[in-house]
Amino acid sequence: MYTIAIYLYTLAVRLASLTNRKARLMIKGHRQTWRILRDHAKEGQNYVWFHAASLGEFEQGRPIMERLRREHPEKRILLTFFSPSGYEVRKDYAGADIVCYLPFDTPLNARRFIRMVRPEKAFFIKYEFWHHYIDALHRAGVPVYSVSSIFRNDQIFFRPYGRGYARVLHRFNHFFVQNEASRELLGGLGVTQVSVTGDTRFDRVIDIRNQAKPLPLAAALTGDSRTIVAGSTWPPDEEILIPYFNRHPELKLIIAPHEVNEERLNSIEQRLERPALRYSQATPETAANADCLIIDGYGLLSSLYRYATLAYVGGGFGVGIHNVPEAAVYGVPVFFGPNNQRFREARDLIEAGGSFEITSADDFQAQADRLLTDSNALAESGQAAGDYIRRNAGATEAIFREVHF
Repeated sequence: MYTIAIYLYTLAVRLASLTNRKARLMIKGHRQTWRILRDHAKEGQNYVWFHAASLGEFEQGRPIMERLRREHPEKRILLTFFSPSGYEVRKDYAGADIVCYLPFDTPLNARRFIRMVRPEKAFFIKYEFWHHYIDALHRAGVPVYSVSSIFRNDQIFFRPYGRGYARVLHRFNHFFVQNEASRELLGGLGVTQVSVTGDTRFDRVIDIRNQAKPLPLAAALTGDSRTIVAGSTWPPDEEILIPYFNRHPELKLIIAPHEVNEERLNSIEQRLERPALRYSQATPETAANADCLIIDGYGLLSSLYRYATLAYVGGGFGVGIHNVPEAAVYGVPVFFGPNNQRFREARDLIEAGGSFEITSADDFQAQADRLLTDSNALAESGQAAGDYIRRNAGATEAIFREVHF
């Protein structure tokens, strides 16, 4: 059934590529993968393979890749993506020797891919459990690891109809999971090669914070003003944030939409009732006279949160929240919408008092007003957010102690 489902999915993507840009990029990228491997994957070059579905998983794998590069420069790194939103942004990532798409998980693709790369180890990040690739690696004697994975009892592995697919979990040499509940669920399936190491994303956001450079345009905008920094926002997030900002002239706003295109940027500009600038068109002088900076590019958000009094992470009214630790690492309270159940760090931060789930504009107003008018509450919440990140760092070190490169 799994193989049939993969072939049906492949057909669906090919049909969608006739009209859908992301599907078209994926199909084109899969064709390029074989050329990239043929031209660059050379026998005997000690490849360590990292596979990430998209950008979030890439950030979880990145601390391991970068430490591997520092400590074992003789090894080569292969990085693959499933999603165009990951590959198209990170296809030029300098920390890997080869970056490409991972072709669909058919038996033929898996055998061909492993034969061309001949990796010495493979790391699959978080939710990646591609049956045929993992089976091909197992048959080839290649150790396979799952990093920052997290399991819930509603996943297919733990349903009666999914026990056949669950056999793939026994092919892994080791699971580095985020929490004890995941270890217990795996143990119920007889999978015991498990360590609770936490999420490597905490190590990554600490690295980002330590390496973050000042952004003069953001500094000019914020000055001494209190500022909301909103990242990866979607229209439902903006329907809550922007009216609040419009009513509070004492606040500044930096907003980075999840999708950057003319339609989205125009939508934000039309909602704003106060002076705003696009980042690409601003200068320090014009930014100092504006109230809102609209980020019309990528790659800045992780540094922008340093200018926040309050942070807002988008996606919680639709696809699911984006990177909460990226904001919390700066020691500021973080807001997000209700679709956060699958994100352990979000739930933990709510419990710790460093984050707040909001379900409506009135809810956001009540919570934001409380923090902005009570300096002690604001400081305590920010402290709780930063402390949580620091307490949960160290997964990369634990993985390196277990895996012998």
